[in-house]
Amino acid sequence: MRYNIQSFIGRREDGYDITLKMVDPITGVSTNKNLSAMNYYAYRMMIRTHEENVILKCRRLFQQFAVDMYVKVETERLAFIRFNQAKLRSEDYIHLRDAIHSDGDVQNIGRLTILPSTYIGSHTHARIRSRRYDVRAKLWNSDLFITVTCNPKWTEIERELEPGQNRKIAMT
Repeated sequence: MRYNIQSFIGRREDGYDITLKMVDPITGVSTNKNLSAMNYYAYRMMIRTHEENVILKCRRLFQQFAVDMYVKVETERLAFIRFNQAKLRSEDYIHLRDAIHSDGDVQNIGRLTILPSTYIGSHTHARIRSRRYDVRAKLWNSDLFITVTCNPKWTEIERELEPGQNRKIAMT
């Protein structure tokens, strides 16, 4: 799906490109660091009082745009991990390397990419989270499970939204 970025941003701009450089907010001078997709889209989706952000008022189109841009951010993260395995020192995983060499299955031959434990969605990250839940369940026995149901028409919620905004995700 393609989006008319000009109508979202309100000015002529090409959108995100991997060659974009970060700009020092104080001096306004471009730095030698590349701008990540996450930083670019976080900046574009920010609510500002001094300028109107049309994309936030596009309701379902904004939701689809946010999901598509999240996929772009995750793809960029995975590409970084894939192409920087040496920097991530993936060869230092001795037990994993030994398991790969002892596996005699020809079907498993190929280039291995190791996801670090800091990557949300990796097997290691899921295992660490699972351990945290186990420890929490053993140490802190909870007696209550509290849920809150709210009405999106409540004045407390409407007061925080800009005119024309529909932020269902903030209430789920």
